[in-house]
Amino acid sequence: MNEQNLALASELRTVIARLTKTMRRKSVWAEKLSLTERSTIASINQNGTVLASKLALMEKITTQSMSQILNHLFELGLITKTPSQTDKRKVLISLSDAGQNLLFKSRSEKEEWLNKVLTEHFTSDERELLSKAIAPLTRLVDFD
Repeated sequence: MNEQNLALASELRTVIARLTKTMRRKSVWAEKLSLTERSTIASINQNGTVLASKLALMEKITTQSMSQILNHLFELGLITKTPSQTDKRKVLISLSDAGQNLLFKSRSEKEEWLNKVLTEHFTSDERELLSKAIAPLTRLVDFD
């Protein structure tokens, strides 16, 4: 393995993890919901109405763990549960209005923080460099 690539991989992992943690703290709900709960809300938003079993697969957790997460989100009023029309044993999960508002607010808070930091602490050349890095970083995220 190329030592330069290994060093780059290590630096990327470190800085991305630190940025992710920093951005999580910028949301009002960061301390009230676990990372998996927040990820589940984002998955529901992305997929619309979805079965709990599919959510468990997407989040790579057991159906029992997903059930606990969904019960907590339901208690908070962030999701709705609707019996399936075709199979009454199945329950369809979707975001409630409160869940959609939470997701929007959380994203807005993070984007406002990023915008402020980029505007006040980065030069236009640095912002342009970050802009150019988005495409290759997206390829990293999409690579499976």
